[in-house]
Amino acid sequence: MKRNKQGPKVLILDIETSPLVSTHWGLFDQNISIGQIQEDWSVISWAAKWLNDKNVMYQDTRKNKNHRNDKVIIENIWKLVNEADIVIGQNSISFDMKKLNSRFLMHGLPPPSPYRQLDTKRLSTKYFANTSNKLEYLSKTYNTKYKKLSHSKFPGMELWHQCLKGNISAWEELKKYNIHDVLATEELYLRLAKWDNSINFSIYDASTNHTCSCGNQKFKQNGTVSTNSGTFELYTCTKCGSHVKGKVNLLDKDKRLSLKGKI
Repeated sequence: MKRNKQGPKVLILDIETSPLVSTHWGLFDQNISIGQIQEDWSVISWAAKWLNDKNVMYQDTRKNKNHRNDKVIIENIWKLVNEADIVIGQNSISFDMKKLNSRFLMHGLPPPSPYRQLDTKRLSTKYFANTSNKLEYLSKTYNTKYKKLSHSKFPGMELWHQCLKGNISAWEELKKYNIHDVLATEELYLRLAKWDNSINFSIYDASTNHTCSCGNQKFKQNGTVSTNSGTFELYTCTKCGSHVKGKVNLLDKDKRLSLKGKI
């Protein structure tokens, strides 16, 4: 059962999948049919952590005789997603979570308990005009500690080829790469979170304290802010600088009643 007395359970994750193997007649502009597929994709590793927690969890299929057999690691990531109130990833709405859903379905797992999603790629495209919205560019531009790694020892597809051949050095590099992506995504999210108000983190906290999307509960009064419906006190997070408004309309009753709204 999800815990919601001390804020939301926020899970940051990243998965790595194996490539499809097919038989085909050329190298360029191929139209590959289902009948040409020899081996389908699977999840070969995942890394995940709870927001603001130091521990990074990781699993892969290196010990399986068939490295494409992802049943056990899928069951374990399902448990984490099932516990989460919010899931965060880079391009996770379009890729990671849909891929995981396919494997949940494949292995007979039910849908995880409902959760909401925040995607750092979508936050980037929604609020900014960055040169690229890939994690490599965003982390190198905005992160100060964790920047996306390159797997130079096994460049390109070679890393995945060597993992599927059982090369332990390749598996260790994949682990390092996968974990670092989660750490880079978390740091990037905390940089972007101050711009986003799509999820009210306070609804997951039983106390009357307001919880910022960065996890902080300390705010300072910072003047007022006006909307179409009135004027409210403005509060600024002492950690990330995000802004929220109070609930009390500061306009007097007569002024509020005089306001007209567009149809």
